[in-house]
Amino acid sequence: MDKLKIALQYIMPKHLLSRLVGKLAAAELGAVTTSVIKWFITQYKIDMSEAADSAPEAYASFNQFFTRALKPGIRPLCDDDEYIVHPVDGAVSQCGPIKEGRIFQAKGHEYSSLALLGDQADDAKRFEAGDFATIYLAPKDYHRIHMPIKGTLSKMTYVPGELFSVNPLTAANVPGLFARNERVVAIFETEIGPMAMVLVGATIVASIETVWAGTVTPPTGKKVFTWDYPTEGPEAITLDKGEEMGRFKLGSTVVMLFAKDALEHFADGVEPKAVTRMGQAFAKID
Repeated sequence: MDKLKIALQYIMPKHLLSRLVGKLAAAELGAVTTSVIKWFITQYKIDMSEAADSAPEAYASFNQFFTRALKPGIRPLCDDDEYIVHPVDGAVSQCGPIKEGRIFQAKGHEYSSLALLGDQADDAKRFEAGDFATIYLAPKDYHRIHMPIKGTLSKMTYVPGELFSVNPLTAANVPGLFARNERVVAIFETEIGPMAMVLVGATIVASIETVWAGTVTPPTGKKVFTWDYPTEGPEAITLDKGEEMGRFKLGSTVVMLFAKDALEHFADGVEPKAVTRMGQAFAKID
């Protein structure tokens, strides 16, 4: 059955399906939308007591529900300045060192940081011998993405690609998954050096948003797009630790890259399959 699930992903029209679902998720269909939201809450056992607005009827579209805000203070930030924090609710897929430009995906699979970053060689060099962490967001999770550490945006890259599912089964069976799926790469300058936040698209992920550019995907065509940003002056985009930087309209994965010697070690309990909660200690800085 698992082999069949993987095989179907290679042949199904993933982009067409994803764009269609995206249109439906954005539609405001009244009672129909509310019914779908109620079904989703039950199906995935979502804890709506954490939401700023717990009533399914409060959301005009499925996208509004899926990117719902949490109650203030429900995810307190680790107040230890020696630690960066988890950027999302989810589960650790993998974490560890970047070895000779390679990132571990799952048993038997790895991929290059160069490919992940859209073949931007200068960017990849900045993370040589650094560290990475991959966090998977399940459908039940909170889908806003926050800053692990204060940073100033220096570059964004949109990389077109496939739209395979990014669940654990697919990660274990599709080579180079995160470097072949559609993605948005945001590079920030921080007190511990450069940090890349790679927002990976997936099947039925309708779009990826950032707080500075709005909806980044899907543009048309297969071209890689890059945008450079000033890191000083009134137009610089600086986001504080814990501040929202983006969101997924339907779930996906975040891959973070850090420079050599930026991190001393990951926090206790940060390991594959570990549940993450935005704001909790993620790694101690060097």
